[in-house]
Order: sequence, then structure tokens, then C-alpha cells
Amino acid sequence: MVRVRLRIEGRVQGVFFRASTVERANRLGAKGWVRNCPDGTVEVVAEGERKKLADFATWCGHGPPGAHVRNVDLQWEDFQGEFADFRVKR
Repeated sequence: MVRVRLRIEGRVQGVFFRASTVERANRLGAKGWVRNCPDGTVEVVAEGERKKLADFATWCGHGPPGAHVRNVDLQWEDFQGEFADFRVKR
């Protein structure tokens, strides 16, 4: 188990990116959160199996229909086991 932290840039707010991210994370069994940031990016912290999180990160590089992802900053981190589910963080 590992943790991944993503910062997603582009047209990623106002296009159901967070809701779609929650849906995708739940399908993959990931735990963590997604939130909009004041600078217009979306931040994601997710924990789970490395291969599934790699697939998740690839999906985040495209996002849902209507999104236009320009860049994804990805950082692998140590698993912390602090999340019970995956949700939108406000």
C-alpha cells in the first residue's frame, strides 16, 4: 500500500472533476480526498495499491469529459492508513 499526492492543473474546476474523481477512486478501492484549490488547481491525496493508484493517476491526467488537464504533479509517499473512504474535502 502507498500514498499518492496529485496537483492537477488546467480546466479542472467547474467540470465535475471532484465528483468524477470520487467515483473513480471508489471503483479502484482508493481512500483519501480531492479538493479545489484557490489557485484553480485540484489536489488529490489517495491511498491504496500502487498499481491501482497508478491507473488512477493516469485517469486524473485526462479527467472527466469537459476537463482539460494541462499538467499533473505526482508525488509518491509512504502509506499512512488514515482514511476510511474517499471524499470531497472542503
